[in-house]
Amino acid sequence: MKKLVNKSTVTNFIALLVIATGYICPFRPEMTKAIGYFAFSGAITNWLAVHMLFEKIPFLYGSGIVPARFEEFKISIKALMMEQFFTVENIEHFIEKQEQEGGKVLNISPLLDAVDYDKVYEGLVSSIMNSSFGGMLMMMGGEEALLPLKEPFVEKMQHTLKDMVESERFKHALQQGLNAHKIGENLTGKIEDVIDKRLSELTPQMVKQIVQDIIKTHLGWLVVWGGVFGGLLGALFSFA
Repeated sequence: MKKLVNKSTVTNFIALLVIATGYICPFRPEMTKAIGYFAFSGAITNWLAVHMLFEKIPFLYGSGIVPARFEEFKISIKALMMEQFFTVENIEHFIEKQEQEGGKVLNISPLLDAVDYDKVYEGLVSSIMNSSFGGMLMMMGGEEALLPLKEPFVEKMQHTLKDMVESERFKHALQQGLNAHKIGENLTGKIEDVIDKRLSELTPQMVKQIVQDIIKTHLGWLVVWGGVFGGLLGALFSFA
């Protein structure tokens, strides 16, 4: 029902109603009929032009242009996405902006929290016991003699790593490693692959529907104004 009742059908119905009124109304019937016929011809012509964009009509060259040229529409869609939105420069600018706002691209804190400091301590103890100091430590109680050092070692290790990753030198090295231009190029390539894959799935009917949904509502006003201006022309010719 919604598809049947729209700007086009309403305009055409009003034009036909004006024509019918011209045949039954005694007041200036010829002018009324002229207004109706001109309005109807203007509206129906514009409706046909809009219809021909999306539907192929036999013997009418150029009709159905949208589904017929769907490959060109796909190329245009890709060009719009890649050249206006997902450019290397845009992605690079975004990454650099995030880095300048506090290193939000890579947050190191969760990595530091995930470190198993007990294993680090065990590795240190194992290295000491396997070194030339191992024999001397065995005489002093072995690994148990180092247990009082475990908690201070872990705390010191945590503070040292935190200070290290917060230092300007580390941040500078991180920014050098996170090459915004290289990341931008890689991301652009991946985005292009995704767009290509999605566009390859589009059919002429899907492209037609996309374009139709975008512009057909607005093109409906062509029919309305065709009827209005056609009616005005009919009125002018009647007075002439």
